[in-house]
Amino acid sequence: MDVCRWGFATAVGVVAGYASVLLANPRHFYTDDTESQYGPMWVMLGRHMHQGRFPALVPWEWMSGNYSMEEAGLYNPPQMLVDWFAPEFDNLALYVTIVKLIFSIIAALGVFRVCLAYGSRPPWATVAAVAFPLSGWFLFFDEASWATSLTGTAWMLHAWASAIRYTRSDSESRPWTRGPIPVFVFLYLAISVQYVFPAVEAALMIAAVAVGEVVYQRAWRPSLRLLAVAACAGLAGLETYLPGMLSSPVTWRGNERILNEDFLNVGWSESLNASLPSTVPAFTGWWGYVQPLPMVYIAWFLIPLLAFIDWSAMRRAWREHTGLAIFVLGFLMWTAGPGRIGPLRWPARVLPMLAVGLLVLVCVALSRYGSFSDWRRRGTAAAVLIGLLFVRSFCAAPHLVVRHLVATAAVAALTAALVWLARTRGITAACALAIVAMFPIAYDQVRVQSPTPMSYHFPEKRSDMQAAFPHFDGVTLQLADRALVPPADQSLAGAWGSLAFGNYAKNMHLNYVNAYTPIGYRTFSKLLCMGWDGSTCPAAFGAAFSTEPTTGRTYVDLMKVDRVVLQRAQYPDAGDQPAPPGWKWVDYPGHDRYIWVLEREDGPISTRDGFIADTRGVTTSPLDRDSVTSHIHVTSADGGQIVFARLAWPGYRVTLDGHDIGFHTIDGTFVAVNIPAGTDNGELIVSWRPPGWKIGIGTALLGLIGLGWLQWIHRRRSGGTNSDSDPEQFEPVTEPLAPALV
Repeated sequence: MDVCRWGFATAVGVVAGYASVLLANPRHFYTDDTESQYGPMWVMLGRHMHQGRFPALVPWEWMSGNYSMEEAGLYNPPQMLVDWFAPEFDNLALYVTIVKLIFSIIAALGVFRVCLAYGSRPPWATVAAVAFPLSGWFLFFDEASWATSLTGTAWMLHAWASAIRYTRSDSESRPWTRGPIPVFVFLYLAISVQYVFPAVEAALMIAAVAVGEVVYQRAWRPSLRLLAVAACAGLAGLETYLPGMLSSPVTWRGNERILNEDFLNVGWSESLNASLPSTVPAFTGWWGYVQPLPMVYIAWFLIPLLAFIDWSAMRRAWREHTGLAIFVLGFLMWTAGPGRIGPLRWPARVLPMLAVGLLVLVCVALSRYGSFSDWRRRGTAAAVLIGLLFVRSFCAAPHLVVRHLVATAAVAALTAALVWLARTRGITAACALAIVAMFPIAYDQVRVQSPTPMSYHFPEKRSDMQAAFPHFDGVTLQLADRALVPPADQSLAGAWGSLAFGNYAKNMHLNYVNAYTPIGYRTFSKLLCMGWDGSTCPAAFGAAFSTEPTTGRTYVDLMKVDRVVLQRAQYPDAGDQPAPPGWKWVDYPGHDRYIWVLEREDGPISTRDGFIADTRGVTTSPLDRDSVTSHIHVTSADGGQIVFARLAWPGYRVTLDGHDIGFHTIDGTFVAVNIPAGTDNGELIVSWRPPGWKIGIGTALLGLIGLGWLQWIHRRRSGGTNSDSDPEQFEPVTEPLAPALV
């Protein structure tokens, strides 16, 4: 029951932390990639699901339509549930904040379980658990912006706890919660969020636990069983990454390799900033060399309370903590580089792993080896550590010296108060202070950075967006550059009532070529010089209306674009020039401050003839069209060609009357099919499946079979009965604990 109470306290602490952050900035969790990528994508995916479509590919969304490769989590059940409910919420900021709160609670409970698995007492486990969602990088990036990193980390932490429990379960007591199934499930959920960092971090975590348990238990079998479960989860999750791996040659990511770049490489000395709330680290990032956000901050108590650990007692039990130490050291090494390892770039992204590892390590040590009796000598050591915090933070940002001094005094006072409470009122009171002090610190850190420097300042309510934005039917291509939108115009009354960047158009159910994508189809992006947020360069206008030589059609014709929106800031004189042949300038009153609009003289073409963009020597009769498959009757006496308004993603299959006839590409971009001579009313089927989908199904079945075998072994070894023991009871401590006030 004590564990349950502290688990509940963990959830309450996360809610209180969120409340503190929202008091400082109500939009903190609705910023940057969340407002421009994830939130609108959830709305769009949920809308397709409501319409009975599985949105693996949406061909008319040219820039980011391949959701088997985007960070969509198509095979992750909790994420699909998030997508399902997204269209029901008008206030997108409210919805994403609720979703992130839920996953932050899940993450905190994962930290809580990891601490318990390593032998921590519940109060200190709650301290670590509440502190993690309020640590610097996790709070200002993963929770505020990168939603898939948040969700993947949440599941990975539970996989970590379950992995320890699985390897340390004794032969007399094996309830199902200690078996292979929880490890498998949580690993699969971490993998299938479709964001590579949690997957790789989970793999490194499993390796650290496996090695650590060999050292601790002096036996190989528990670790081998763990590695077998992890392999089964990897096989089940392979479907998530096979499309990206097999499609990488046509994307921006096709030529990535290991590079030693210094962007977001974090020097190890930044660890000396981990407990000073005012810290702003010094390393190369988006804002130059000194970053404005407390990226390396972890928790105010982390460094000072190192002085109150009986290190000699912990050293005697070093074997038990080997896996945890390997985890911390591994991610400490990674934070310093290399800057790019294939698709893994920006080492600072693993700062949350370093934070959670240190929080678990320190709080387990305080729980099991904490000593507050010799407070004078240890207090002096704590004062020296706090002084080092000030010196390191001052060296990074001397212009904030007053703020650093105030923060140093606050940390010193809080440390003294915690030690006094531990000595006079007990560990529970001390832990309560450690937790409560986190909330005003989080409030102040967010307040100082409010509004966040990363925000697009998109509106919060989708109904407001739809009311202000032009109702553009069909497929729209926007030629604009977000860098040309000044901060003063970043509002619904300004540019966001006329221009759409990132996935903004998805909020309004509009079909835009432009979208947010970290993947990018390379030749198409080069054609329109279109970037990850849908921005284009001035040359895009000429390229879009230029003629593709083999078909004699313009690129906007081959894309079956109905409308082209030009940003006035990028094309100030465009509306004064004659419209291209077949197009006309159209006025949209109230929007002429920001955009010029070109529309086709003969009306929209995106809904005509399905996805057929051009034919030569072929007559066609479209039978059907959906988001993936086209069924067409074709006739060609002398042979001919059909060009489709589809990007040539790997995974297409073309059959004529049941026979595979293959396809080729036009300009490395468009799907094209040669029709043989003598074809008479043949049935042409153009279908697409994520490349490697059959392999993925096969490996998933192998993973499930392997899991069943491991569960059978587990049940057999446990005698087929479940124990009535507390499922969160930590393992017996084999080394004597240092004296501590509890």
